[in-house]
Amino acid sequence: MALARQWRHAPLRPCHSNQPIMQAVKIYTTLVCPFCIRAKMLLKQRGVEVLEEIRIDLDPAQRDQMMAITGRRTVPQIFIGDTHVGGCDDLVALDKSGGLLPLLETN
Repeated sequence: MALARQWRHAPLRPCHSNQPIMQAVKIYTTLVCPFCIRAKMLLKQRGVEVLEEIRIDLDPAQRDQMMAITGRRTVPQIFIGDTHVGGCDDLVALDKSGGLLPLLETN
């Protein structure tokens, strides 16, 4: 006869973290875009756990919207909060200049 185990569950406690809360990140991408992959990797390395990815290759209307908002045709196009960062090269330059992390952190 197997013994049944009874588990006691401690009450859930709020999780307190020293990590800052991140701004919302939105990225316009396509499936086969090495610059999109690189940009997503950099954002992940900088602590972004959730991003809104909009695949313009699956929805041409989203490409039109991206172009209307940014004036650009290429992907990725990256937004952090309400700030249009630009493409992958712009994101990398922002990171190298020390501006990416402060932009990602909310006030």
